Amino acid sequence: MTRPPTAAQRRVIDAADPVTGRLRGTDSQLAGLVKRGLAFRHPRPPHDHFLTPAGHRIRQAEAPAPEPVANAGVFAARVGGEEAAPDAGPSRVREVHSAWQGLLELRRMTNPDGAADRPCGWERTHLVQAAALALEAAGHRPAGQDTEGYRVRATPQPEAVAVHEPDAEALRACAAALERAGWQVGEHTEPRTRRRYLLASPRRA
Repeated sequence: MTRPPTAAQRRVIDAADPVTGRLRGTDSQLAGLVKRGLAFRHPRPPHDHFLTPAGHRIRQAEAPAPEPVANAGVFAARVGGEEAAPDAGPSRVREVHSAWQGLLELRRMTNPDGAADRPCGWERTHLVQAAALALEAAGHRPAGQDTEGYRVRATPQPEAVAVHEPDAEALRACAAALERAGWQVGEHTEPRTRRRYLLASPRRA
């Protein structure tokens, strides 16, 4: 069984970049996390360290209860239907752009072939957030409590999320955006309501 991280190592995990999982710490702290299987050292320069899926799970388990999105100090992808929606102005646009660029860099650094057009391991362990970030980065508007827009939700299927959007044209535009971001997308109909929705999964090749 993997030994739990030390207090110093937990601080390094907690301080990891919320999108990319990039770590900052002393050589001994980082080496200890690698030994425990909680981090890996990227083989290409500058040889940064990143959280593994196990490291992400520890970070999430130890994280405090989230604050409302409007008051949170770190970036949070909008999945649609949030009670406290953040500012949708220029500052939010910059935050989304920065988060998306960070995710593309994580793809380049962690995909075996360095491809940035295909989802990486972090996205496969954060399906809802990853799909929502791809949609918001493409300029789509998430739903509010009283406004229409996309809603990204988990599904019982492995590696698949559902995307709901009441406007048929906007739903097709969401499908195109996810496909450009490296997702496989299919359109389906809910049996009871007859409403159309998307089922999206990260593309592997």
